[in-house]
Order: sequence, then C-alpha cells, then structure tokens
Amino acid sequence: MHISILTFDGFNELDSFIAYGILNRIKKPNWRVSIAGSSPQITSMNGLLVDRQIDLIEASKTDVVLVGSGMKTRDVVLDQSIISQLSLNPSRQLIGAQCSGALVLAKLGLLNEVPACTDLTTKPWVQEAGVKVLNQAFYANQNTATAGGCLSSTYLAAWVIARLEGVEAMKSAIDYVAPVGEKEAYVELVMQQVIPFIERDSSYN
Repeated sequence: MHISILTFDGFNELDSFIAYGILNRIKKPNWRVSIAGSSPQITSMNGLLVDRQIDLIEASKTDVVLVGSGMKTRDVVLDQSIISQLSLNPSRQLIGAQCSGALVLAKLGLLNEVPACTDLTTKPWVQEAGVKVLNQAFYANQNTATAGGCLSSTYLAAWVIARLEGVEAMKSAIDYVAPVGEKEAYVELVMQQVIPFIERDSSYN
C-alpha cells in the first residue's frame, strides 16, 4: 500500500507532516508513505527545505493520494507543467485534499457536484471554481475526501487508515498522537468526524 502526499512550494508544514506522521503509525512491510513534489526540493511557507521522495508521476500511481495545502496553490493549479503530471482517479485510488488542496481536485475535475471542505482563506477561490464549500472540518464522498483547517489533517489521515486497515487501527494511531490526559476524548472526536462517512460509504470498502 503506497500513500503519497502532494507537497508543493510554499506548503503548510502542518498539512503535510501531521498526515505523514499519523499514517506512518501503521507498521506493515507493504505500507509506505511518501512526500511527493514537482521538484526535487520543496520549500515550505516558513522556509523549511525538504527533499521529495517521489515525483508527481509516480504519485499518480499510488493507492492513496493526499493533496497538501500551501501559499502558492493558486499558482500550482495554473501551472500546466505541474497539473499535466497528475492523473488521479477515485475509482482506483483514495483521494484526499487538505485546505487549498481542494483547488487542485477542482482543477482536475474531481469535485464535480461534490461539496468540499477547505480553509477560510481558500473558500472563495474554491467557490469560484464552482464547488460548494461546507462549513465543517471534514467531508468524504465514496473514495474522495476533503478537510478544512490545518489540524483537520488528522481527520484525513484517520479516514485513510479506517478505510484501508479498519477502525481499530485508526483508533490506535490517533490514540498514540493524542495529548496525554485527553486521549479518550480526542479519539472520540476523530471518530465523530470520520466514522459517519465510513459507515455511509461502507459498500466501497
């Protein structure tokens, strides 16, 4: 199982790395999580320089694709040299987007008639793309999910784990990263956000 997190210049560290950390709580030989980028090195919105692990073409072939957010996402969706490398298909992949990552999914035609979650700054741009924006942190429709707000990347990661490894594996991963003294409440919060969509879309598991 290969999961890629699309990470572009100007990326928000929380969006990419929280999901990366939680998803790596699954310790299986065939479970792999990769930071994907359009260039060999990627600079975050706060100047952190990271090396990509895979390119966008390889990311398009992974089992799960999560699109991170950042300050330059509007530039990304206008850059055909980047967008042309992405070939995503929810019939063969789980696909998720964090905050302005929803703009990428909209550009690729993956949010047609599907509402989305995003951050408040990005909201008007996603609406301009013809997508209905929900006033909530997480939403999933079959194999596509979106999340709004940096820390809601926890919900995206939890959704992926629940879909692929089951609810107990998800609860274990979230329990590990939850604050001490708040673990039970935190796991319950994540469950409330994610499980209704897992149950509704159970026929797609």
